[in-house]
This record gives sequence, C-alpha cells and structure tokens, in this order.
Amino acid sequence: MELASNRAGLGQDQSEGALARLSSEERSQAILSLILQELDDDKAENVVTISLVGKSDIADAMVVASGRSQRHVGAMADKVMRRLKDSGFARARIEGASACDWVLIDAEDVIVHLFRPEVRDFYNLERVWSEAAHAPLKTDA
Repeated sequence: MELASNRAGLGQDQSEGALARLSSEERSQAILSLILQELDDDKAENVVTISLVGKSDIADAMVVASGRSQRHVGAMADKVMRRLKDSGFARARIEGASACDWVLIDAEDVIVHLFRPEVRDFYNLERVWSEAAHAPLKTDA
C-alpha cells in the first residue's frame, strides 16, 4: 500500500484519514515498510529489523542501520522524518540529530536507530535485544 501523500496526490488531512482506517497491524507494517524503503533509497548499511511483538510494549519493531559518516546518518534521519511526515505519520519524534553519532526515531510502532558503524559496534543493540528476546522468564516459584 502506497501511503506517500505527495506521490498519491493526497493532502495531509486525506492521508491521515486513510491511516486512521488501518488496523493496528496494518499501520505498523505500513510504517515499517516506509522506513525500510527510505533507508534502502538512502543507501543505509547493515539494516536489521527486530520484531518486538510479544517482547516489549514500546513498539512492534526495531530497525537498526548504519551510515558511513555523521553527515550520512543525519541525512538519513532527516529523510526518514520527512517521509514519515509526508505520509501522515507526523507524530514521529527524533533524538540525537545534533551529533549524528546515534539518532533515534520514535515512529510510534517502529523504533529506528541510525548509527555510525563504530558507535553501533560499541552499543551492539542487536545482541542486547536478541538475548533479551530469547532469555527465559524468571519466576519466583
């Protein structure tokens, strides 16, 4: 489903109305698809998508990607935010854009982490989330 209001000729109000008719799962998938397409267009490196369904209530998915430099990370973040806004997902928030070492975009159902490669290696979010996802639940019994 193409939700980009500029390409579809829809205004912001019409685009938001179309989004309101989507189910929670469809909306989450639309946001994820839009983000992944933009990162592909922007030549993001080592893009990893982690499903958070059943693991966390903060979002349905997490996307982790690298840029080649601070400038590349900043440009990717700006373009993702612009594309989200143009598609009716105007409530997305961004953190870390001033330094561009690690930029976090909270796109409601999808969390995006954009890193410079050495910063990504240091924090290694993929390992943290994959281990947390597979750890057995501890009970007090």
